[in-house]
Amino acid sequence: MTVDDPLMRARAQVLHDLQTCGFADPRGVSILEDAVVARRWWVEEWPEGAEYVAGQLAQDVQEALLDTVGRWPLCRACQNSEPHELRIEPELGPSPHWVCERSGIVVAALGTL
Repeated sequence: MTVDDPLMRARAQVLHDLQTCGFADPRGVSILEDAVVARRWWVEEWPEGAEYVAGQLAQDVQEALLDTVGRWPLCRACQNSEPHELRIEPELGPSPHWVCERSGIVVAALGTL
Protein backbone atom coordinates (compact mmCIF):
# COMPACT_ATOMS: atom_id res chain seq x y z
CA MET A 1 0.00 0.00 0.00
CA THR A 2 1.46 3.34 -1.04
CA VAL A 3 0.69 6.88 0.01
CA ASP A 4 -1.21 7.24 -3.28
CA ASP A 5 -3.51 4.33 -2.47
CA PRO A 6 -6.96 5.42 -3.76
CA LEU A 7 -8.69 3.33 -1.12
CA MET A 8 -6.84 5.06 1.72
CA ARG A 9 -7.65 8.48 0.20
CA ALA A 10 -11.30 7.41 0.01
CA ARG A 11 -11.17 6.20 3.62
CA ALA A 12 -9.85 9.58 4.74
CA GLN A 13 -12.62 11.41 2.87
CA VAL A 14 -15.38 9.28 4.34
CA LEU A 15 -13.85 9.47 7.83
CA HIS A 16 -13.79 13.27 7.60
CA ASP A 17 -17.50 13.34 6.74
CA LEU A 18 -18.29 10.86 9.52
CA GLN A 19 -16.45 13.10 12.00
CA THR A 20 -18.21 16.23 10.80
CA CYS A 21 -21.60 14.61 11.33
CA GLY A 22 -20.77 13.01 14.69
CA PHE A 23 -20.67 9.43 13.40
CA ALA A 24 -16.95 8.75 13.88
CA ASP A 25 -17.61 6.76 17.04
CA PRO A 26 -16.32 3.18 17.40
CA ARG A 27 -19.31 1.75 15.55
CA GLY A 28 -19.02 4.19 12.63
CA VAL A 29 -15.27 3.69 12.29
CA SER A 30 -15.70 -0.08 12.47
CA ILE A 31 -18.27 0.10 9.67
CA LEU A 32 -15.84 2.19 7.63
CA GLU A 33 -12.98 -0.26 8.21
CA ASP A 34 -15.17 -3.21 7.19
CA ALA A 35 -16.17 -1.36 4.02
CA VAL A 36 -12.51 -0.64 3.20
CA VAL A 37 -11.65 -4.33 3.56
CA ALA A 38 -14.63 -5.31 1.40
CA ARG A 39 -13.72 -2.80 -1.33
CA ARG A 40 -10.03 -3.80 -1.45
CA TRP A 41 -10.88 -6.77 -3.70
CA TRP A 42 -12.90 -4.47 -5.97
CA VAL A 43 -9.92 -2.20 -6.58
CA GLU A 44 -7.61 -5.17 -7.06
CA GLU A 45 -9.97 -6.81 -9.57
CA TRP A 46 -10.75 -3.60 -11.46
CA PRO A 47 -7.75 -1.24 -11.22
CA GLU A 48 -9.29 1.10 -13.80
CA GLY A 49 -12.17 1.65 -11.37
CA ALA A 50 -9.94 3.00 -8.61
CA GLU A 51 -11.10 6.56 -9.32
CA TYR A 52 -14.65 5.41 -8.49
CA VAL A 53 -13.91 3.73 -5.18
CA ALA A 54 -14.48 6.83 -3.00
CA GLY A 55 -18.14 7.12 -3.94
CA GLN A 56 -18.62 3.38 -3.62
CA LEU A 57 -17.05 3.39 -0.16
CA ALA A 58 -19.25 6.27 0.99
CA GLN A 59 -22.34 4.43 -0.26
CA ASP A 60 -21.26 1.23 1.50
CA VAL A 61 -20.86 3.10 4.80
CA GLN A 62 -24.14 4.95 4.31
CA GLU A 63 -26.03 1.69 3.74
CA ALA A 64 -24.42 -0.05 6.72
CA LEU A 65 -25.16 2.90 9.02
CA LEU A 66 -28.78 2.97 7.88
CA ASP A 67 -29.06 -0.70 8.80
CA THR A 68 -27.54 -0.18 12.26
CA VAL A 69 -27.71 3.36 13.63
CA GLY A 70 -29.69 5.53 11.25
CA ARG A 71 -29.46 7.94 8.36
CA TRP A 72 -26.16 9.53 7.50
CA PRO A 73 -25.51 12.21 6.50
CA LEU A 74 -28.71 14.12 7.12
CA CYS A 75 -29.53 17.01 4.84
CA ARG A 76 -29.46 20.47 6.34
CA ALA A 77 -29.25 22.28 3.01
CA CYS A 78 -32.89 22.53 1.99
CA GLN A 79 -36.17 23.73 3.44
CA ASN A 80 -37.76 20.26 3.67
CA SER A 81 -38.58 19.66 7.34
CA GLU A 82 -38.84 15.87 7.05
CA PRO A 83 -35.49 14.21 7.86
CA HIS A 84 -33.78 12.90 4.76
CA GLU A 85 -30.31 11.98 3.60
CA LEU A 86 -27.75 13.30 1.27
CA ARG A 87 -26.77 10.92 -1.52
CA ILE A 88 -23.54 10.40 -3.40
CA GLU A 89 -23.53 11.42 -7.04
CA PRO A 90 -22.49 10.12 -9.42
CA GLU A 91 -23.30 6.63 -8.14
CA LEU A 92 -20.33 5.27 -10.07
CA GLY A 93 -17.98 7.97 -11.22
CA PRO A 94 -15.08 10.22 -10.33
CA SER A 95 -15.34 13.29 -8.09
CA PRO A 96 -18.24 12.11 -5.89
CA HIS A 97 -20.28 14.72 -4.07
CA TRP A 98 -23.16 14.85 -1.61
CA VAL A 99 -26.52 15.90 -3.03
CA CYS A 100 -29.84 16.47 -1.25
CA GLU A 101 -32.07 13.56 -2.23
CA ARG A 102 -35.17 15.77 -2.19
CA SER A 103 -34.12 19.06 -3.78
CA GLY A 104 -31.12 18.01 -5.86
CA ILE A 105 -28.97 20.70 -4.22
CA VAL A 106 -25.26 19.87 -4.42
CA VAL A 107 -24.10 20.22 -0.82
CA ALA A 108 -20.40 19.30 -0.79
CA ALA A 109 -17.72 17.16 -2.35
CA LEU A 110 -17.08 13.90 -0.55
CA GLY A 111 -14.66 14.62 2.27
CA THR A 112 -15.69 18.27 2.69
CA LEU A 113 -18.92 18.19 4.70
